[in-house]
Amino acid sequence: MLDPLPLTIPHAAEAAARAWPDAPAVIERGETWTFAQLWQESRRAASALLARGVSAGDRIAIWAPNCREWIVAGIAAMSCGAAVVTLNTRLKGREAGDILRRTQTRLLFTVESFLGIDYRALIADEDLPDLKEVLLLDRQFDTFLAEGSATDPAVDTALAGINADTISDILFTSGTTGSPKGVLMTHGRVLPQCGVWIGNTGLSFGERYLIANPFFHSFGMKVGWVACLLSGAVAVPMAQFEVHEAIRLIEQERISFLPGPPTIFQMLLSELEKQPFDCSSLRGGTTGAATVPPVLVERIRDELGIRDIITAYGMTECVNITSCRPGDPAETIAQTCGAAIPGNEVIVADEAGNEVPRGETGEVLVRGQGVMLGYLDDPRATAEAIDPQGWLHTGDVGTMDANGYLRITDRKKDLYISGGFNVYPAEVEKLLAEHPAIAMVAVVGVADERMGEVGKAYVVLRPGAEVSEAELIAWSRENMANYKVPRSVAFVEDLPRNASGKVLKTELRC
Repeated sequence: MLDPLPLTIPHAAEAAARAWPDAPAVIERGETWTFAQLWQESRRAASALLARGVSAGDRIAIWAPNCREWIVAGIAAMSCGAAVVTLNTRLKGREAGDILRRTQTRLLFTVESFLGIDYRALIADEDLPDLKEVLLLDRQFDTFLAEGSATDPAVDTALAGINADTISDILFTSGTTGSPKGVLMTHGRVLPQCGVWIGNTGLSFGERYLIANPFFHSFGMKVGWVACLLSGAVAVPMAQFEVHEAIRLIEQERISFLPGPPTIFQMLLSELEKQPFDCSSLRGGTTGAATVPPVLVERIRDELGIRDIITAYGMTECVNITSCRPGDPAETIAQTCGAAIPGNEVIVADEAGNEVPRGETGEVLVRGQGVMLGYLDDPRATAEAIDPQGWLHTGDVGTMDANGYLRITDRKKDLYISGGFNVYPAEVEKLLAEHPAIAMVAVVGVADERMGEVGKAYVVLRPGAEVSEAELIAWSRENMANYKVPRSVAFVEDLPRNASGKVLKTELRC
């Protein structure tokens, strides 16, 4: 791993190019880029952005699937002193437009089409006064790069102006208020967290890292391709996870490191039973985002050969919070999300913020190097999330054992996890409330064998209004990301409430 840690992500790309110029950095579409080539392309892109007037403090958005051009665009934007705004590829136009407006994004990198979706068309009717240009990574990127120069001195000047306190990225996370919140992160918060994660997972120089976790998420970006820059590992991006393509890459590229939610490993194990494949190169990986049965951990180790499989816990507001360690028993990996990583303090606290005795239940609080700077343009929400003592209130409820290992038992913020994605009912309710037939709505997560949990909407219709369950679900698919779309709808006369008028979702879940 690079030592000492660079100040910023672009400086990490530069240091990797110096340390390992001819080593493979990215493998995609049958081509290999070295670290030197990756840095050269990133400098050309930064030069082209600077020529367009991009400068420190600007926001550059990326709305695209995992690909090498995504990495180049991200490094280039940060090299200019701009913050990268990442957009979930499942967002609809209204959701994306809201993020682009609030961040005052001036340039958007996207693709012409992904899974049949035309992202430009989705935002065509959105009012985006600050957006000056949309560039297609899959059609216009070579032309864009040709406008810049890898030797442009303006790039060096821009790099000299960024440091550990520069905002590196703004990733959006949903919130209980119903509006997504932009998480402000700095380079100095991201890189140390990545360094600890690398040490804990054993990710090392030359290892082939299959990155199916999306780059718009901390997992795919920060402990994905950024971790590769720091460790010298080879990023092998996947636009989306498809089990047969994953098997091809595991065999052909000799993948050694594979993270992902439990579903990915279950799919690989299922294929292994049907048709054995060569997984002898697999060494390490991480899982989480859902309950992990102990038998699955054993099978991942014994059948897939991933001997260093661990579970971890993090969130957009703090990339890594806790982690198991390689060699931990299967029961520990399955039933806990590990202990605080170095650089973090983690406690389980009561409503007053006081730590409760080990084994008792309370809210999980974290304090340390990786906690966000705050929420974009929302000092009130920031103050609610980070108390005066610097503790980030995660909103998750759990217990901690005598060894400091954490177990998440509930979600104070009412979110549920569907297919590995956090879904906040308040946000879905806000979107559903825009339907002309709906008077009131409450959304809860219900168990689902395949997805873990899915949404169920309880709807009170406006007087005289009519809409079917199928029509409402179809409308939802047009207006929100598919992982947020309720899978079922129950029409009710009224919603259960307490004396103060608050909806009693505990009764809806019964």
